[in-house]
Amino acid sequence: MSDIAQVEETIKRISSHKGVKGSMIINGDGIAIRTTMSNEDTVQHAALISRFTEKARSCVRATGEEDELQFVRVRSKKHEIIIAPSFESNQVYYLVVIQDPSTQ
Repeated sequence: MSDIAQVEETIKRISSHKGVKGSMIINGDGIAIRTTMSNEDTVQHAALISRFTEKARSCVRATGEEDELQFVRVRSKKHEIIIAPSFESNQVYYLVVIQDPSTQ
């Protein structure tokens, strides 16, 4: 199975879970390269999540240069945002899932 097919299958599997409002893959510039959400929601979330995750990564790295951010989970009354970053080969990507915490 190709990498693209694996990504599509993963997005499809994640999106089928109860309470998932949307998912996206964001590049290091904060641009969504794959999304299941509306354009307006995607642009808003992608920019905010990208900046937030870079700040979280900086905090983790400040505690130890060899340490790296692995996972971020933020929960509010309306949303739960799950971010799985990938920092490989000078390429930065974020897998983001936004879900309704009341359906769990």
